[in-house]
Amino acid sequence: MTAQETGLGNDAPAYLNIDRENHPAVVAGRRSRELVASRDKQAWVENFAAEGTVEDPVGPSMFDPEGHGFRGHEQIAEFWDKSIATTESIEFVFGDEIICGNEVAYVGKIVTHIAGHISEAHGVFTYRADADGKLSALRAFWEVEKTINSVRPA
Repeated sequence: MTAQETGLGNDAPAYLNIDRENHPAVVAGRRSRELVASRDKQAWVENFAAEGTVEDPVGPSMFDPEGHGFRGHEQIAEFWDKSIATTESIEFVFGDEIICGNEVAYVGKIVTHIAGHISEAHGVFTYRADADGKLSALRAFWEVEKTINSVRPA
């Protein structure tokens, strides 16, 4: 429903007139994915707010055995070294985009190429932006066991 269809015109609340292309979380998330693709660790870390967090996946994993996530630039750089740096490439194949408040969620999969193999992590991937357009949270909901079971030769 557009603002005109509601009869509110330009006075419609922001949740009825979402600028999908320029929404801060969409922009910060897009930037994050582009920086992963270009393998620019420093710029990727700087795309996060000073106290930003990464939970990828949410909960305990081989990257984060206790499941606390990574907070702040130093720990986010550590996450890069443990996960992204070990890959040959990562593809983000997202379908549905759901924008709520200062966050966006995508339903889809992340395809990882590593050591001549491919894995697919199917899930929900969320990005939250702060007032400065930096990522305050990146959370990825995917199951480790299902992803491990998806590994196949490239």
